[in-house]
Amino acid sequence: MAKSEDLTEGVNFEIIFVGRSNVGKSSLIREVTGQRVKVGKRPGVTLKPTQIRFSDLLLTDMPGFGFMSGIKERKQDIVKDQIVRYIEKGAGRIRMAVMVVDGPVFVEVVDRWESRNEVPIDIEMYDFLKELDIDTVVAVNKMDKVKEEEQNTVLDDIANKLGMLPPWRQWIDIIAPISAKQGKIKPLNSIIRQRLHSEKRDDLYKYF
Repeated sequence: MAKSEDLTEGVNFEIIFVGRSNVGKSSLIREVTGQRVKVGKRPGVTLKPTQIRFSDLLLTDMPGFGFMSGIKERKQDIVKDQIVRYIEKGAGRIRMAVMVVDGPVFVEVVDRWESRNEVPIDIEMYDFLKELDIDTVVAVNKMDKVKEEEQNTVLDDIANKLGMLPPWRQWIDIIAPISAKQGKIKPLNSIIRQRLHSEKRDDLYKYF
């Protein structure tokens, strides 16, 4: 695959997918585009951005951050720094970020970090994207693993952790409950199309 810098030339609309290792980013991009992207067999094995280019649209699957199986902590820090630098450098080109989270465990993981008086890396990334004024959507993946009667509570708690006042349904242009493996990604596709329309880029609809 071509190096990421080769594919950014002439791009006017980039969508980046970010998230912890093993939240299903690569599976989601494959579902969104119908294009197969390289998926790691273990969490955290993807260390460089993987990209798909359509016309002047670029979709970038960023390396997973957080726990990386078999990857030394120093290397994990380097990967995190690479993600931050890529986003800062491309902020003018990146029109949208999709932060993918693991719906069933997101709140539990955030609570664990907060109990140690540490800022959870997911929250740190979300705030970082917002500080750069990058339009950020939260794709809450693996919702098929949450009982139907508990889904609204789970989504309310996720919204709350990200600084959005529940109920989550007032944020349906930001929060997209999905199940990538089951192909249930309509809420995310609808949000992406909304953004494309607002940017007068209906010509890119055909890629979603």
